[in-house]
Amino acid sequence: MPFRDRNEAARRLAERLAEYKGKNPLVLAIPRGAVPMGRIIAKELDGEVDVVLVRKLRAPYNPEFAVGSIDESGWTYIADYAAQAGATPEYLETEKQTQLETMRNRRAQYTPVRPPIDPAGRIVIVIDDGLATGATMISALHALRAKNPEKLICAVPVAPPDTLEKVARYADEVVCLETPEWFQAVGQFYMDFPQVEDEEVIAILRQGVA
Repeated sequence: MPFRDRNEAARRLAERLAEYKGKNPLVLAIPRGAVPMGRIIAKELDGEVDVVLVRKLRAPYNPEFAVGSIDESGWTYIADYAAQAGATPEYLETEKQTQLETMRNRRAQYTPVRPPIDPAGRIVIVIDDGLATGATMISALHALRAKNPEKLICAVPVAPPDTLEKVARYADEVVCLETPEWFQAVGQFYMDFPQVEDEEVIAILRQGVA
């Protein structure tokens, strides 16, 4: 600790997931930061890479803080502290619509020439570069469970213990490399943590794991 960068974190995760090598796992990354990681892990495990689109619902006065999350179908997870953070029902409804529109635009950008890869009957590994509240991962796992994967795995480099407990209810298996008690933000656990742009995500999805 900390990780040098997302590439190192991805390689270490791939080592922990080695039992799935050769089983054609579907590695689904939460955009944008986790997508380069997803490609590395899919390549190491001889699997496929794609994205699962979910968005956090931002707190009214702190857009970096999640008070919930939403998937492409419109299903929402609302954290039990949302009201305390100032998120009224009216605010949440507006925020849901904002994030649904963002996801529609991203889907049109990311997979314009093909539909998302079907997770039905597959070993599905959902990747993020770390969890803080776990809200977006919960929406991702909930959305994918409805599509009948053979096994649903959450794999992340770092997350606080209480967040992992919440997320574990939605997954068949949780793989996490580091579980520090003191946790402010995912970026504090990386020496190099640049923003990943849409152009990089699109290039990865076009190229796959070649």
